[in-house]
Amino acid sequence: MNLNTLKVVILISIFNLSGFSQDFIINKIEPPNWWVGMKWDTVQLVVYGENLGEVNVRSENPNLKVLGVNSTQNKSYLFVDVNIPENLQPETYNLVFYNDDIEKQYSFPVLSRELQAYEHKGFSNNDVIYLIMADRFCDGNLMNNTVGDSLDHFTSADIDGRKGGDIEGIISKLDYMKQLGITAIWVTPMLENNMWMSYHGYAATDLYTIDPRFGSNELYKKLVDEAHKLGLKIILDHVSNHIGINHYWVNNIPDSDWFNGMPGNFIRASHDKFAFLDVHGDSMKVIETQRGWFSDYMPDLNQRNPFLKKYLIQNTIWWMEYAGIDGIREDTYPYCDQKYESEWAESILNEYPNSNIVGEVWVGISSVVSGYQRTSPVRKINFDSNLPAVTDFALADAIRSYLSGTKSIHVVYETLAQDMVYSDPENLLVFMDNHDQDRAMRVANGNVDKFKIALNLVLFTRGIPALFYGTEIGIEGGTKDGERRETFPGGFSCDSLNAFSESGRSKNQNEINNYLQELLKLRKEYPVLSKGKLRHIYAEDNIYILEKFYGDERALIIINSRSDEFKIESSFVQKYLSDVKTLKNLKTEVEFSLNSQTQFFKIETMRAEIFLVNKPSSNSNQK
Repeated sequence: MNLNTLKVVILISIFNLSGFSQDFIINKIEPPNWWVGMKWDTVQLVVYGENLGEVNVRSENPNLKVLGVNSTQNKSYLFVDVNIPENLQPETYNLVFYNDDIEKQYSFPVLSRELQAYEHKGFSNNDVIYLIMADRFCDGNLMNNTVGDSLDHFTSADIDGRKGGDIEGIISKLDYMKQLGITAIWVTPMLENNMWMSYHGYAATDLYTIDPRFGSNELYKKLVDEAHKLGLKIILDHVSNHIGINHYWVNNIPDSDWFNGMPGNFIRASHDKFAFLDVHGDSMKVIETQRGWFSDYMPDLNQRNPFLKKYLIQNTIWWMEYAGIDGIREDTYPYCDQKYESEWAESILNEYPNSNIVGEVWVGISSVVSGYQRTSPVRKINFDSNLPAVTDFALADAIRSYLSGTKSIHVVYETLAQDMVYSDPENLLVFMDNHDQDRAMRVANGNVDKFKIALNLVLFTRGIPALFYGTEIGIEGGTKDGERRETFPGGFSCDSLNAFSESGRSKNQNEINNYLQELLKLRKEYPVLSKGKLRHIYAEDNIYILEKFYGDERALIIINSRSDEFKIESSFVQKYLSDVKTLKNLKTEVEFSLNSQTQFFKIETMRAEIFLVNKPSSNSNQK
């Protein structure tokens, strides 16, 4: 140690002994800004830095009030509650951080809202959702495919490696999605995932920053803006349950109970979605489900910690407001603390009453799925979930059983007949596959006719239909996650075929694409097919007939899953629908008059037909 260094050490020691305060450092504050006019008007600022334990905070402007300052055992963090009144002028405000001898300013922007609360439109059974795995859809910018400090061990040649899909790629295909006929886009998480197996996005290492391999915060906001210009909605895929092991918090934990356990000392998730709702249940099972880790690289968050709870709620609101998000898909819903999830959902919907939230509840039993939906008639818990929508894995399992041939189409009827357990069957997410399951075409073993029938089931029962990207061309994928999420042909520079265009698709791909477009066009043209109430007419002998009602419109969906044609006599229809006089086939525009002279009409084998009831057309053909 040289003489100058010794002098500095002695000087610091004298200052400390004389009562001088230790210098502190402020590195960043989250959230980075807030907005005037929010119902969530008391914002918890999380301050990151060094030596913050004895630091206090005041506002230079008396209209922006600091209500409280809290620290934990870790002096690298400070939690500051700031009130932002409704009449506050939008501008950048100075917060003064100080101890006995040191003062430092930090700028905190308060902004005007770009959208009013009601303009966050949510999603409903009037929509068709298109699920995109961000990395596997389309690469719009080759320059961002790798970043120098990436900790991902996989290469693009690996099935679990990044392929290069990004926000610019999604923006470039918005017109394609609009033409296809979808109305809402659910994109898997795009937050920074700087770690092993980073492509899927479900292990965030920064909750306020888009991964640079996908783009930037500004590009994400542009995606939402460009989608809105085309009348398309954007759904945020949100994760409250866990983060990635390389998140800053892991090696510098903000509070002693920030996580449920720590690396090397945690319990495994039991994946028991029954446990929380089971009236005979063991509380240990609930703990294992809600506090267990999925894997070594996904630390489980403890939402019971009051600071973390506020952080997660505010982070969701921040993304809704910053980007103009319409609705939310909440990942791994039953694995989170359920009181937190209730408060989280209530806070989001209080701020955005027209929005919608669907919770992922991966269990194929209707009564269990129902127990997580708000005002559930079967839930026996002393607080409500406040969750409007849930994923209908029960119906998905039924459709997949039909596709695989393990059960007949009657299983779909049996599943829908249990809808009495739901508080709102119209607010269920209906699908036949997703990013975690074998694709429907693989389940159907390439049977295009069955696949088409399944499309009719997803689009024309009750609930909110969701289609996984590539469904429109019959992608089969593989049995591993990386294979189920194979790239969309034409989205990447090395692709020899471009399935985004009709000329680039195979004959089989165009057949499926054209068929789906036809169904989506009918769904848009006839609201009864999307918003209509469902009534079962007939479900026997591999024939399935449904009726839907909306206003003065009625529609009949007849599915023949037999190996031969189905002849429908007039007397058969009138037995169940005595007031029906005419049926108009919406696909062929042929109209059938159900009079005494008409003996029957046919539904070809493995075919689904849609009829408008009592809507005669003077220009249509008669049979």
